[in-house]
Amino acid sequence: MLSQAIFLALVGRSLAVPFVSSPTITSVPPATTTAPVVSVTDVTSHGAFNGTPTTTGALSTSALAPSIAASGPAPNALNYSADGKLHAPFPAPYTPAGGRGTNGTEPVYKPMSDFDYQSLALVLYQEYIELDLFHWGLATFSQQEFTNNGLTAEDRYLLQFMAEQEVGHATAVTNMLGAQAPVQCTYNYPVSNLREYIDFNQKLTRWGESGVYGFLNHMDSGAAGQILLQSITTEARQQMIFRQFEGLFPMPVWFEVGIPQSWAWTLLAPYISSCPANQTRLVWQNFPALKILNQPNPARINGSAVFNETTGGYANTLNTSSIKSGESCVNATGAGLGCNPAITQNRTNPLSYPGRQVFLQWDPPGKPIGPNNSYVTNTTAGNPKFALWVNQLNATYTPLYQATNNTAYTFQPNTSVFESGPMINGTVFLALTDLDLNVTPYNLSMVNPHVNALAIYQAG
Repeated sequence: MLSQAIFLALVGRSLAVPFVSSPTITSVPPATTTAPVVSVTDVTSHGAFNGTPTTTGALSTSALAPSIAASGPAPNALNYSADGKLHAPFPAPYTPAGGRGTNGTEPVYKPMSDFDYQSLALVLYQEYIELDLFHWGLATFSQQEFTNNGLTAEDRYLLQFMAEQEVGHATAVTNMLGAQAPVQCTYNYPVSNLREYIDFNQKLTRWGESGVYGFLNHMDSGAAGQILLQSITTEARQQMIFRQFEGLFPMPVWFEVGIPQSWAWTLLAPYISSCPANQTRLVWQNFPALKILNQPNPARINGSAVFNETTGGYANTLNTSSIKSGESCVNATGAGLGCNPAITQNRTNPLSYPGRQVFLQWDPPGKPIGPNNSYVTNTTAGNPKFALWVNQLNATYTPLYQATNNTAYTFQPNTSVFESGPMINGTVFLALTDLDLNVTPYNLSMVNPHVNALAIYQAG
C-alpha cells in the first residue's frame, strides 16, 4: 500500500510539470496523387481590341416569352410547419428528413442544364481575368510604387498567391465543364497607376463574388454548386483584401450582395479584348454602360466632393490624375484622413451619405462590346424612370429627375436592411429601370427586362 501511495503521489506531481515534446520524423509518406491543374500561361498582350469586329451577339435560341411572369410561391413551399418539432422519421440516426442530394446518391460534379453550363462558363471567364489581372499588376508596377502606396514584399506575395488561387478555381470549373470550357483571353484594364489598379481589383472581385451568389442556389446541379461555393468564399476574402489595400473599411455591410449573371457579364465583358475564335460563347445580356459623374473617389481625403473623376466604363474606377497635393488621402496625417493600407480604417469624411445627389449619364444600346467586339449591348426596357440600388438584402428604388438626353440625377436613399444597419455602404450596384418592380435576393433577375443601364457605385 505504501509503494502504491508513493506512485500515485509521483503521478500527481508529474501531471503538474509542463512537458514539451519535440516530434521526430521517422518516415516520410509518399505524396498523394492529385489532379493536374489546367494549363495556363502569362498573357503577353494587353490593351483595347483593334482587330476586325466579329459582332454576332450573345448565344441564343428561341424564347418562349419576352419575360418570365411572376407567380405565387412554389407548390408546397408553405406547407412545412416551422415549429421546432420533427415531422418525419429519420432516414438515418441524427439525420432529419429532407434536403437535396442527401439520399445516398453519388454526387455528379457537372452541369445538369443550360442554366448550369452558362453560369459555370461565366465563372470561368471571371477566374481567368483575375488570374491575369493579379499577375499583370505584379509585372507592371514597380516595387517602389508598391512601397510608395504602403504595400510591402509580403503584400506583393499575397497578390501572387491570389493569382495561384485562381489557377485552382479555373481548374475546378474547367473539369466540371469539360472539353468546351472557355480558355484564357486577352484583356484591357482601365488603370494607369497602382492606386487605380487596386480600386479596379476591389470592384472586379466584387462583381465576381456577387455574380456567383446570385445564381448559386438556383443551380440544378447541387454538387457543382458545392465546388463553386468553396471557391467563391475565397474570392470574398480577395475582395476584402483589396479593400484593405485601398485603405477602406474591410466589410461595412451585414450581408454580401448577389446579382444576376447578366449583371456580372455586363460588368466583366468590356475588359476582355479578344478570345480564341472557337471560344465558347455566353448567353447573358450586355446592358448599356451607366457613368456616375460624381462617383466617390476613395483616393481623396474628401472623396464625396468630386466630379468626373473616373477612368470611365462600367466599373467607374477612380482616377487619380486630378488630385492635387494635399488632397490625396495616401500618407495623409490626422485621424480619419489617411487611406493607407490597413487591417481596418474609418474615414472622417464619408465617401457617400443618404441624400447625396448623384448625377448619371448612360449609353444607348447597340454598342459592340466584349471579346473581339462580338457582343452587343441591349435593353428591352422603356425610358428609365428609377435608379435601382442593389446591396446586401435590399433592392431600393429612387426616382430619376430631369431624365433627358441620357442624363439624369437621383438621390442616395436613406434605408437600412434591419434597424440601425445602413443598406447603402461598400461597393454596391446601381441600375436604371423603367419600373419599380418588387424583387428580392432570390428573384432579382426578374428585373432584367426593365434594366436600361448598369454600373458600380462606391458608397464606402
